[in-house]
Amino acid sequence: MHVYFSGVGGTAIGPLALIAHKAGFDVSGSDKQHSLYIDYLAKHGVTDIHIGQSYEQMAEVHNKQPIDWFVYTSALPIENPDAPELQFCKDKGIKATKRDEFLNQLLQEKHLKLVAIAGTHGKTTTTAMAIWLFKQLGVPISYSVGAKMSFAEMGEYDPASEYFVYEADEFDRNFLAFQPHLSLITGIDWDHPDIYPTRESYNNAFEQYLSQSDSNILWKNDIDYLNLDPSGSEIILEQNDPLLKKLTLPGIVNRQDALLVAKGVAQLTGKPIQELLEHMNRFPGVARRFEQIVSGLYSDYAHTPPKIKGALQLAHEVAGNNVVVIYEGLHNTRQHFIKDELKTLFDGVKQLYIVPSYLAREDPNLALLSPSDLKNLLSDTSQAHTIPSDLDNRLKEAIRGHLDKGDLVLCISAGGGGSLDEWLRKTFAA
Repeated sequence: MHVYFSGVGGTAIGPLALIAHKAGFDVSGSDKQHSLYIDYLAKHGVTDIHIGQSYEQMAEVHNKQPIDWFVYTSALPIENPDAPELQFCKDKGIKATKRDEFLNQLLQEKHLKLVAIAGTHGKTTTTAMAIWLFKQLGVPISYSVGAKMSFAEMGEYDPASEYFVYEADEFDRNFLAFQPHLSLITGIDWDHPDIYPTRESYNNAFEQYLSQSDSNILWKNDIDYLNLDPSGSEIILEQNDPLLKKLTLPGIVNRQDALLVAKGVAQLTGKPIQELLEHMNRFPGVARRFEQIVSGLYSDYAHTPPKIKGALQLAHEVAGNNVVVIYEGLHNTRQHFIKDELKTLFDGVKQLYIVPSYLAREDPNLALLSPSDLKNLLSDTSQAHTIPSDLDNRLKEAIRGHLDKGDLVLCISAGGGGSLDEWLRKTFAA
């Protein structure tokens, strides 16, 4: 079967394309721009990738080998309901779906039980932790995760595996397509207002998702937040669980995610929790989650206020008061949504630089918030140490100056082509 993946350079579609390739499918794909993820896929055998998403390009691929299934990123019809690739599939009668239907087909064909990681924030790190723990135990595993890891590929299909570990994203209601064997819930807080216009609609989606999962492991705070009556199929963790003291990973959020994973893997394998915690203490981290680019310079994908707070807590745990932040908002729409929460978020840092937000899936009716606009939304305390900036030589020299002084520079970045994260790697790690 020939499967064509649109948006193949993305952190959700890319790993799935790699999995399909490893599972024996013929794979091709496209993206609107080149990125480091596309280079990564090419190195791992997914080479038939086209930059640009025109009707003619897809026709050329189809003429060489007929496309049986077109899998597209959720952003494609949102950005353009009449996208040329979608139109081509309509004209040629090609099956076209989002990634969830293809993954469900794969799970069914390969008889895999889904272990899903869901929640508003921390999904990628927690998914990577689960993959790490299974590998430390020598348990065969198939999986998909939206980041590069030093100890595993971004996507894997192992014919010997019983479980498929998946980062189940709530955006565009994707996670509601699945009925997991086990779900690990990292934490729940309102996000994606373009999909869920009210907090109630977001919470209702999670309630539905939890009801679809055979069993769930989640924090008591989230049980209380959703006002749920436990059904007996849940394992409920307390925020002050004494087992957290057995974990030595830096960052409160990381320690909580590690405990969540250990509890889940203990349930699936029967391994002693103490043994699992010892493995978790050796977790090496994941790309773009407090990832050190060069000494003292870190990149982190934190993009919601709770996740940003977690990244800041970790930075302060490592460097005390010597924390400098470079902030790139993920989506202009989200900056409007979280602007009240941004007000005091950076009060405790030494210096804050705000660069232009990373734009995608934007609401054209919302004014574009510039770095200066975002600065003006902050408290007087934050504004006193904030500099609107661009990805240019002046910012480069400012970062070098902070590193020379021994400051920890935390770069909160969307990632992807043209992002702060990509600029950092080209500028400092080249």
